[in-house]
Amino acid sequence: MKRREFTVLAASGLLIPTSWAAISETDAASGIRAALERGAESAVAMLGRNDGFMGNPLVRIELPERLKSAVKLLKATGQGRKVDELLLAMNRAAEAAVPAAKPLLVKAVRDISVEDALKLVRGGNDKAVTDFFAGKTREPLGKQFLPIVTQATEKVALADKYNAVAGKAASLGLMKGEEANIQQYVTARALDGLFLMIGEEERKIRQDPIGTGSALLKKVFGGR
Repeated sequence: MKRREFTVLAASGLLIPTSWAAISETDAASGIRAALERGAESAVAMLGRNDGFMGNPLVRIELPERLKSAVKLLKATGQGRKVDELLLAMNRAAEAAVPAAKPLLVKAVRDISVEDALKLVRGGNDKAVTDFFAGKTREPLGKQFLPIVTQATEKVALADKYNAVAGKAASLGLMKGEEANIQQYVTARALDGLFLMIGEEERKIRQDPIGTGSALLKKVFGGR
């Protein structure tokens, strides 16, 4: 069985053993899979619940900046409650969609090759996990999320008005394409939030593998 050396990537917070006296490539790959799966499951559990998005300022979905002036006008004309209802519906839609991500994320982790796992260990940058999951799952997850988000937002009165106003703004080049449709916008922001929290969870595991209670993660990431 091959054995190689890892370097210590202190700047990124990774504590990777410099000697592979007791760590094989198989152990390293298994450790990465365990870390990724744990991070994905934790992120899904955190976001896929009531106030998972709405109550978390890191991922809370707000209206696009380009619509802030329209929001001010609505509030000035006594429609502030409708705006609040729309914001709540957007975040509730994301919370409802996230649980659907778990099977696909777990499959992506379990299908990872030893070579790709080692690249993630050595990569050491804050976007390694996010880029991995986004590359493997963002497009299919978007297709899964969209109908869930659509069902959750179509009942809100301002959803159609949002699409009408945003559509005109997009046709004038004032808004990005995905922002012109509330369902696509919420789906994109839900995916951004999911990948962000997966990265946060994975970084915690790398920085404190002992705290996970996993002997394998401690062995691979413990630095000793």
